Amino acid sequence: MHAPRPMASPSLRALRPQQWIKNVLLFVPLLLAHTLLDPLRIAAVVQGFVAFCLCASGGYVLNDLLDREADRAHPRKSRRPFAAGALSARQGALLFGALVGLGLALAAAVSTAFAGMQALYLVLTISYSLWLKERLFLDVLLLSALYSLRVLAGAVAARVAVSQWLLGFSLFLFLSLAFVKRYCELRQFPSSDASTPLARRSYRREDLGLIQALGSASGYLSVLVLALYISSSDVVRLYATPQLLWVVCPVLLYWLTRIWFLAGRGELPDDPVLFAAGDPQSWAAGALIALAGIAAAW
Repeated sequence: MHAPRPMASPSLRALRPQQWIKNVLLFVPLLLAHTLLDPLRIAAVVQGFVAFCLCASGGYVLNDLLDREADRAHPRKSRRPFAAGALSARQGALLFGALVGLGLALAAAVSTAFAGMQALYLVLTISYSLWLKERLFLDVLLLSALYSLRVLAGAVAARVAVSQWLLGFSLFLFLSLAFVKRYCELRQFPSSDASTPLARRSYRREDLGLIQALGSASGYLSVLVLALYISSSDVVRLYATPQLLWVVCPVLLYWLTRIWFLAGRGELPDDPVLFAAGDPQSWAAGALIALAGIAAAW
């Protein structure tokens, strides 16, 4: 008779801690406002980061709980704890409630405004899991908005202003990455089922070409917004040598183009952000962008 499997491992996997890297976006406004050395602002954003991680994990628990039947037919997602039967629906409901409750409590301790941003994130995440993920284009638009919302929430926690340029840039950039995610999911779908939508999705394999075109165009629009910002009068308030920021444009163009080439070749998993976190070339591109920003500020 085999001993029962410990619940720690499936519970931890259900939280998807690897996804917490996306919440680093909360620090972006602090960095771009050049207030990264302010200890009070840093402490507030760190607490906000933990709150977002907890609520994001709650959202993933709910999503996987709702998708468990569809995930069982997927070659990779079938290993998720709820789809594999390692966690029950009751355990998932308790886990969701605990994560969201603790996350909202931490968010409220940051500020009332930040708690409102956290609550909005939860409403949008739950709406996505229940309904919007099955709606054509609205799903990727919402995924993009959730990334941008993290940036806004970071600004609220740090009590710094958010540039309209940053919002426009993030909207187009994250829309491109959301399209990459859908593109990679569709590539894993059998080609014989080209006219059949994915489970709990409204896309078909025959949509691959259009998704690729829309996603790459969105990515290049984000670079255009960045170029317009560098050319604007707003940039001189924060950077002593803003001309050095032009280095960022070709680096970002290279990174986005490479991401889409890898997706087209089937060499990219369905989450480009997680891929970038473990990709040496993405780290090199990030280092070049950081160096350009530091040099421009001096």
